[in-house]
Order: sequence, then structure tokens, then C-alpha cells
Amino acid sequence: MRPKHHRLSNLKILIIGVFVAFLLLFVLRSSFSSSNSDAFLPKDSKIVIGRAENCSRTCGKIPPSLAQALIHYTTSTITPQQTLKEIKVTSRVLQKKSPCNFLVFGLGHDSLMWAALNHGGRTIFLEEDAIWIEQIRRRFPMLESYHVTYDSKVNQADELMEVGKGPECTAIVDARYSMCQLALKGLPGEAYDIKWDLIMVDAPTGYHDEAPGRMTAIYTAGMMARNRADGETDVFVHDVNRAVEDKFSKEFLCDGYMKKQEGRLRHFTIPSHRDGMERHFCPL
Repeated sequence: MRPKHHRLSNLKILIIGVFVAFLLLFVLRSSFSSSNSDAFLPKDSKIVIGRAENCSRTCGKIPPSLAQALIHYTTSTITPQQTLKEIKVTSRVLQKKSPCNFLVFGLGHDSLMWAALNHGGRTIFLEEDAIWIEQIRRRFPMLESYHVTYDSKVNQADELMEVGKGPECTAIVDARYSMCQLALKGLPGEAYDIKWDLIMVDAPTGYHDEAPGRMTAIYTAGMMARNRADGETDVFVHDVNRAVEDKFSKEFLCDGYMKKQEGRLRHFTIPSHRDGMERHFCPL
């Protein structure tokens, strides 16, 4: 989640463009809603449609989260790790689903962006570095983040891949009660109790063999999607150019559920496996 500190002015401009597009959509929705309301006014009403004095103070006002995000990304020399094309994949889904429930494994310089793009919804960030959480909280106290720990390391990936093929890892249950070694059982209660519309896996670090790997995060994201009562969850995995993210996303999120790959980002749409439909763990 945390990028190298280099200047990418073109990316910054384009990211701001994405925010402006969302802002325009927000204003248009507000205007459309107001127009619909005015259509039901009596013909002899003295209210003059479209005049500023008849609009509340909040009419057309930029939401604080969007305003802060625009200011931050306009003035910051640090840009998100994902490329514009990668960001657009998730932002298009958010345009359709927001306000919604969005779970993000990782906390970084792009977190304010994701929370702003899900304006009115609930966005939760799970981060392994407690010191980093405090730094981000001081800057952006409105972000909802939780400290989590990961017991597995990148060098355990091959072993965990074999473990994941056992019957206890394909059983559809709440991850906190799963018998599978890959299931994350120590997340905050909110992570298990909320029905997630989107899940982004961009943590833990996974930079080297001794670092925490994303094997359990990827597996757990897939099981959260399958275990919801109905509907479907859009799951995104970043850094699929690396072996762990590549192999584990294909194995546990399934090629058959993959909608798109853009650069280092994969997008999967996983349906509920508890909605009464007979489904294999992965589509045949």
C-alpha cells in the first residue's frame, strides 16, 4: 500500500480527474433529486425553482471527505502505488455500487482516495504496522482502520498452497470458525459481521521471503465473498506480478471468477455459495 516517494505529476493530475468525475456525478445526482422533488410541487406554488435562496446550505456542497481528498492529492508529492489504469478498474465498480461496504487489506497514501470514492458508505482498512496506523490516523482521523497481525510468511507459500487443497479449506463457513490454516481468525469483529460489496487485498507487505505474505488475506477474502448470504462480492488483488499474489488469487479466487486484469491488478467477482445454488469452489 505504501509507495516509493517519487513524483508522478501526470498520475496525480489524472487521479484528481477521477475525483472531479465523482464530484460531477454527486452534483448531478443532487440536481436530479431536486428536480424530481420540484415536479410534485403545486402549480400555484410560489417557490422559484433553481434560485439560490430556495436551496438549503448543503445543496450542491462538496462532501467534506471529497474536499479533503482533493486538497490532499493536489498538494501532495506522494502518489498512490497503483497506476491510473489500475485505479480505474476499482473506481468503475465503486461508481456503480457506492455507497457500499468496502474492506481494504492495507493502509497507505491511497486510503483517503478509496474512502472518498465510497462517500456515504463504510470503508475499513486493516493494517499490520501499528506505528504506520498512528501516523495515518494523525493525518486522516476520519479513516476507519484496525491493527491486524499475520502469522504466515512468504517462504511458507508452497506449504500453505498444499494445505489449501484440503476439504477443510473448501468448506463454506465463517472464516473465524474455519478449520483451515489459511483462514484469518483474529480480525476485528466488523470484518466478519459486515456483508462486503468490495474487498481489496493490497497487504501485508510480502516484499521478501521473511515478510508476512498475502496468502491468508487472499484466501480469507474469497471465503468472505462465498460465505455471504446472497449476492456477489468484487475482490481485487494488487501486485499479481509477484508469485504469491499470482498463484493464490488464481487458486482461491478462481480463474473462472476473474473479470479483468489490468497491469498488476486482478478483479474477481465471486457469488455467494450460500444462496441455494449448487456451486463448486471454483467454476468448472
